[in-house]
Amino acid sequence: MPPELVVLVDENNTILGTMPKSEVHGAVTPLHRAFSIFIFNKDKKLLLQQRSHVKKTWPLAWSNSCCGHPGLDESNIDAVKRRLRDELGMSVVWAEEASPYRYQFTKDGVMENEICPIHIGYTEDEPVINPDEVEAISWISWDNFLTEIKNNTDKYSPWCIEEAMILEKSGILKEKSLI
Repeated sequence: MPPELVVLVDENNTILGTMPKSEVHGAVTPLHRAFSIFIFNKDKKLLLQQRSHVKKTWPLAWSNSCCGHPGLDESNIDAVKRRLRDELGMSVVWAEEASPYRYQFTKDGVMENEICPIHIGYTEDEPVINPDEVEAISWISWDNFLTEIKNNTDKYSPWCIEEAMILEKSGILKEKSLI
């Protein structure tokens, strides 16, 4: 199987080339495309995942439902569906982009540097975790999640916290009847 390629971009999201995912994250990481998604269920609960202990970036950190990298000719929605299937054995009834987002964080000598649109979605599936990607999962109400990230910032990925604040300020989760 060929290596997963990450799409390298400039600050205007213009494609500069590709690089194997295994080589892209390091002390200095080139800017690249990514996505994040926050998935909700019929009980209006958010799916959180604890990143696998084998992850190069933020191992064992709790984060939003799923993150990943779109392929060169792959839409973000198609990438969302692919990664949800790969990481959590799930499909979505619907998913959409909720907000643009750009971030850069470094931890333990490894940098994340991404243009990473925030997506939201709805599922009727229960996760079946891929242990190479996910250590554990949890369903949580949005209000409890907001309290949790405020009181336990070290437990969560920094992008997850910032993205949650963007979603909360936008009001889109109430507008879409997810919370």
